Order: sequence, then C-alpha cells, then structure tokens
Amino acid sequence: SPTGYGDSPYQSFSTYAGNPLIIDIDMLFRDGWLDEEQTIPPNDIHVSSRVDFGKVVEWKIPLLKTAAQQFLSRAKPEDRVHYEAFKNDNASWLDNYAIFMSIKEVYDAKAKAENIWGAMWSNYWPKELASHDPKAVSKWHETHVIECETQKVIQFFFFTQWNALKEYANNEGISIIGDVPIFVAADSADVWANQHLFQLSNDGKLLAVAGVPPDYFSETGQLWGNPLYNWDAHKKEGYKWWLDRIKALLKMVDFVRIDHFRGFEAYWSVPAGEKTAVNGKWIPGPNHDLFMAIKNELGDIPVIAEDLGLITDAVKKLRDDFELPGMKILQFAFDTNEAGKGGFTNTFLPHTYDKNCVVYTGSHDNATMQGWLDAATKDEIQLIGEYLGFEKNDIENFAKNGKLCEGLVRLAFSSTANFAVIPLQDIFALNNEARMNLPSTIGGINWQWRMEKKHYDKEKAAWLKKLGMLYGRNIRN
Repeated sequence: SPTGYGDSPYQSFSTYAGNPLIIDIDMLFRDGWLDEEQTIPPNDIHVSSRVDFGKVVEWKIPLLKTAAQQFLSRAKPEDRVHYEAFKNDNASWLDNYAIFMSIKEVYDAKAKAENIWGAMWSNYWPKELASHDPKAVSKWHETHVIECETQKVIQFFFFTQWNALKEYANNEGISIIGDVPIFVAADSADVWANQHLFQLSNDGKLLAVAGVPPDYFSETGQLWGNPLYNWDAHKKEGYKWWLDRIKALLKMVDFVRIDHFRGFEAYWSVPAGEKTAVNGKWIPGPNHDLFMAIKNELGDIPVIAEDLGLITDAVKKLRDDFELPGMKILQFAFDTNEAGKGGFTNTFLPHTYDKNCVVYTGSHDNATMQGWLDAATKDEIQLIGEYLGFEKNDIENFAKNGKLCEGLVRLAFSSTANFAVIPLQDIFALNNEARMNLPSTIGGINWQWRMEKKHYDKEKAAWLKKLGMLYGRNIRN
C-alpha cells in the first residue's frame, strides 16, 4: 500500500492501492512509457541498506506521472483494453482513491505554502469535499480528469508488475504472505469515502483512536492514532467492507497475516487528543460475528493470526474456534525466571508448540535477533545456549560471532510449527543497525532497511536450503 505519515505501511493512503515506489522504472522504459535517460536516478539517491524515502518520492513520483501521461496519450488499443478492464474490476475502490489523491495533492501543496502542518481532508479541505458530498466529488472529477486518470494508470502499472511477479513466484513454488493491518489511516481514501464505518464526528473528526496499553514494547503503551471502526455500521452492511478488503488482498497474496488479531475480540480505545495510550479502555469488538461472515462468504481462507500482546482466554477461543494459526516469537521464549519452577514451560519455547502455528525468530517490531542477543543478559545467553545444546564454554563467544543467531534460526526450522518465518536480518545475523521498526517511535530508521547485493551469500543460501531439507520445509504442496 502507498505509505504516508512516517513512511509506515500501517499509515497508508489506501488499503487497496499498491505502493507506487515499488514500481520498476526499468520495466516502464521497456514498455515504452519512459526514455532510457529518465531511468537514471539522481546522484543524491544512493543504493544502500537504508532507503531515503523523501529523495525517492521527489524523483520517482513525477517520473511515474510522466509515464502515466505517456500511456494515456499513446497507448495501443490492446493496452487500453487491459487498462479499461483493470478500471472496471477495481472501480469499487479505484475511483475514490484517484479522486482522493488528486484532491490531496492540491490541498497538501496549499497547506505547505501556508506553512500549515498536519493538514488532511477532515481539517483542511472544503466542507463539501471533506464530507464526500457526491455532487462536489463528481464536480471535482469532471474538472480534474487527467489528474485522476494519471493516478489510475499508476495503479495499473503497479498491479500489472505485481501480478507478473506473483505468477513467477508461484510457478517457482514460492508463496507470498500479505499483511492486513487491522486499522487504516485517518488520512486515507478508505476513511474519507466510508466515514459512516468509523468512529467520527459529523465533521469527520476522530472521536477515539487505536492503540494498545503498556506492554513489552512500551511503558506508556502504543498510541497508533488510527480511527476506530463503527462495528455496528459494519454489521448492518454484512461486513461488506471487510469482505471486499480480504478478497482484494487474496488476489495479491497467498496467505494473509491479520495484524493485531486480538483487536477483533476487544480493542483498546483511547480518547482523541491523548498524548499516550495509558488512558484507554477495552471495548468489545465484532468477535466471532466477523469471522463467521468471512467464512460464509470465502470459506476457509489461509490466515495467520498475529496473536501477540495481552492475549486473554476469549482471544484464544476466537482464534481456536476458527482454527487459525497463531504466532510464536523466539525472542519471547527465554524467561530466566522460570528456572525456579523446575522446568521451562514458556509457550514461545518450541517444545510447547502445537503444529497449527507460525514461528518467527522475530517480527518487524522486534530487535534483530543478533541485536537482541547483543543486549541480552549473561543468564539469558546461557539459557539460550543450553537450550540449543551448545557447550557451556562456547556460548558467550557464539552470542557475539553469530553462531547463536544461526542456532536460533535452525531452532525455528526444526520446530513442529507448520511454518517458520525468518527475517533476512536474522539469516545474516545483522545487528540493530538493520532493525526494521521501533514501536512507539516515528521516523528515524523505521521501515528503511533493505537487503543489499553484498548480503547475498551462496554459502548462506546453501545453508538455508539444507535446513529446509533436514526439517522437511522444502517440500512443495
């Protein structure tokens, strides 16, 4: 999805649209929509392990618009047939998205010129546009047809390339896991076009926002700031918005990881305007009702439930009643306080797993495994080493040279979990300079890491292949 505030995939302008920054410029040149010299990035955009989104956006978005306008002016009849089919197939979201983005560009530029920060549709756009008045929206479209069509063509580019990539991956026996953030961004086409489905005032202002109470990641909780759903309105419509969302994602991916699964049983509601998430309260969610609607419409879909955080018996029941696999994070497994209990029974330890789960060395919210080991106590390091069967005298050195990290990757592969997910950072035993996200923070290094060519290692690839063979994870179904 196209990222917004803080470059976060959890703050997207649309839950349906593809991120334009992923579009391959070289392929647009190959298809004839750009000249070769246009594909050369400026000197201040360097290929490194950290993406400078600001510079990339400044260069790439105008280039994509140029390519889109070239398409609109001289596409061949067969290209136009595919484009029209794409628009028809995605009209339920594409029209609103294109109009939203065209309005947003105009008023974001105006707000910037006036030195106004934090402007968005609900607090800056003209009232008739902010309220999604059909006549006003239609009039805008009539007077900004080229801008709206440009947005649609850019999405056409994205999905054409994505579908080709997915087909190639699937043919090679590779499945793709997609993430469904439970909440959407306030500054999004989703909320703007469906205001009755969210907890908003009559003028579109947030009444309460999403977050989680204090936990492992933050002493003051996490204040996400996303609008909360009006679940009564969703229920009256048969959860159509959610059904459409899941259907759209399943066209793009093979498995769906539902973020913050516990929020469907009960969600943490924080009054709008609070500085932290401390003063929130639990509010019942749709619970079984939503998932029964999904099951009735789509059958048994390939879902992974992100069941981390404060997980109650009611959340476990919701997960288990629909036989959804939960997540196991190895970084949460090694609790030295259990030593006095006569046995280690932490449910994140592999010897406690049922098969119907997915084990991760760490998620995008965790430190890298090596970064976590670097900060671990001596007792924790010893416990991990002993669990892995390493000689006591070797454990401390193994924690520093990456061997302990490799052992934990092997542990995930060898577990009984149906699936094992290993972040690239952990495969290469990279430290926290390669961390993906630090919860409760904005900017900094968040969401910037990417793998470089220098990380590719044939020996490491052979090692992974061997692990897959040893533990039966290379078998194609």
